[in-house]
Amino acid sequence: MGLRKKNKSPPVLSHEFVIQNHADAVSCLAMGLLLGLMFEVTAKYAIMFITVQYNVTYTTDERPEPVHFYEYGPKDVATIFFYMLIAIILHAVIQEYILDKINRRLHLSKTKHSKFNESGQLAVFYLFSFVWGASILSAEEFTTNPTLLWKDYPHSRMFFQVKFFYICQIAYWLHSLPELYFQKIRKEDIPRQLYYICLYIVHISGAYILNLHRLGLILLVPHYLVELIFHASRLFYFSDENKQKGFTLWALLFILARLLTLTLSVLTFGFGLARAENPGFSIAEGNFNILTLRISCLAAICLTQAWMMWKFINFQLKKWREHIQNRIPKKTTNIKVKPTRKESCKANFVNGAVKFEEGTSPRKRKSKML
Repeated sequence: MGLRKKNKSPPVLSHEFVIQNHADAVSCLAMGLLLGLMFEVTAKYAIMFITVQYNVTYTTDERPEPVHFYEYGPKDVATIFFYMLIAIILHAVIQEYILDKINRRLHLSKTKHSKFNESGQLAVFYLFSFVWGASILSAEEFTTNPTLLWKDYPHSRMFFQVKFFYICQIAYWLHSLPELYFQKIRKEDIPRQLYYICLYIVHISGAYILNLHRLGLILLVPHYLVELIFHASRLFYFSDENKQKGFTLWALLFILARLLTLTLSVLTFGFGLARAENPGFSIAEGNFNILTLRISCLAAICLTQAWMMWKFINFQLKKWREHIQNRIPKKTTNIKVKPTRKESCKANFVNGAVKFEEGTSPRKRKSKML
């Protein structure tokens, strides 16, 4: 018996080597940052990557206990970088131990395989973010009183959960950029994914930097719920193409989420912040309440919602056309053409000889005896 040939490992620092071992390399880097906390020399640098920075403590006459708030600053870049590494590790774990095992059972095509992995990763993230964001909103007062979205602006102070939520959100969407390379995304799918990744990064970072985290949080939670339903429905569709009821619920909630986003955005930028008591521009105070920025933010949100509605309408029209084509029965016509008399006569002669049907032979004439 011949020995089996072992698969040769790719050359070091080649593309295949980086793709296969990127999770291990990132894990080593994250572990090195954690080990930096053990030594006094490196602890003051390592702590910037792991813990949330810019803690501010306030004490009031009404509350004798100190209240802890957080602000943002340049050190948040290091924290975002660390949790981006954590997101890459979790992405690889979900892909290897959950999605790859399901893919082997479903035997999907290459196109469906790529979309299944995309929806699987996003469904897990949207579920986690929705539950986390909803728990934060349940403790906030501006969910029942929308005027708190612009009252006493700028909202430069955040609770720990709010700041950590935004850091994890930015870190996750930043990690999606190198994942386009690590997951070998097809070239035709890269532009589509780049569009929504960049839109998430711009909108979430804008809400974080411009001290609009209240508005951003109340808009992200219902949006994540709608996206969770869509990607969960797509996962069920890939497992069984007859399961399409989830798309109907998604279509209804999608339109409601767009209306909610536009309504709250117009109220906040068009009426609330425009009539605020302290308009002006001050980076030190975190006040960005000027007409130019208000119009820019409102225009960015409206254009994004219009683009999403355009994609939604095209998607629904495509599904409607496919449904109509499947309902139209294919007409098959079986017309038997009867041969004419001349054609039947010609068919009986082959090479000048008479051809008889059904294997019959001509009657032999009896030879006359002389």
